[in-house]
Amino acid sequence: MKYTRLTKEQLEELHPEFVTFLATQSIDKKEWDEIKTNKPEIALQEIDVFSDMIWDKAITNVRFIDHFSKNHIFLFKCHDTFLESLIIQTSDHSVDFFTAEGLEWLGDNLFGDSIMLQTGKKEVPENRNEEVFKIIENGGIISKGELYTKLIALIKVS
Repeated sequence: MKYTRLTKEQLEELHPEFVTFLATQSIDKKEWDEIKTNKPEIALQEIDVFSDMIWDKAITNVRFIDHFSKNHIFLFKCHDTFLESLIIQTSDHSVDFFTAEGLEWLGDNLFGDSIMLQTGKKEVPENRNEEVFKIIENGGIISKGELYTKLIALIKVS
């Protein structure tokens, strides 16, 4: 597996798509029930292939990921062959970027001495989706990129 197996709840949400997937494998409901009962390892393999297919399709469309921690914000812009990053770090340990107050503080102190901004770029010509998935798996949240876009614009203006 390239990613992780979909949960039972996720599979239930994707039931129509899974039925279609099984049909493309020439597996009908009766045969699927038989496989689940008599060959559970084969059933899991089918679920794993379906899971990878769903994750791949979803991750291909991801363009921005935000990852927050107490004193760091990692913002990613995901292109087809590379990832751009913007890292915001504060040395003021009383600031908590998980809170609205912490983000407000960031707005007021973006170019202050207690903020460090760093940009980066990582080439990912062959395994882009796997890299994006790792970020998500480690706590990244798919976003529309508003914070990334605003901060990059501010950095370029300053």
